Amino acid sequence: MRDKILIEEKKKILTETTAKFCNEYLDDDYKQLCEKLIQKMSRKRNVPFLSGKIEIWAAAVVYALGQINFLFDKSFEPYASADDLCDYFGARKSTTSQKAKIIRDMFKMWYWDDEFSTTRMMEKRPEIPFLW
Repeated sequence: MRDKILIEEKKKILTETTAKFCNEYLDDDYKQLCEKLIQKMSRKRNVPFLSGKIEIWAAAVVYALGQINFLFDKSFEPYASADDLCDYFGARKSTTSQKAKIIRDMFKMWYWDDEFSTTRMMEKRPEIPFLW
């Protein structure tokens, strides 16, 4: 029972922290994806954000989503640099990228992911013919 309370407390902080960043620098699409990803993480048998600093996990959530949605590419909107993102959360880039990889691997996240791509990315999704 104590673990469920701790998970809910950390999930709330994580959601609020990522939402604040998204409100200031990104958009509502990213905000919703962050919340969705945090919800899924909280249902894992071993909830990853129970250990470590919550700020680093917040940065890693945005970073993981940003990587598959080209957030760090200046030719895409919205844009934020990885350095700016990490500076905002007070997290080291190497640590953040390691945690983001854990998240991406955990949910098998990749470019044009049906579940975690932004609306803009899904609209730009290339048509891939089936090879039968």
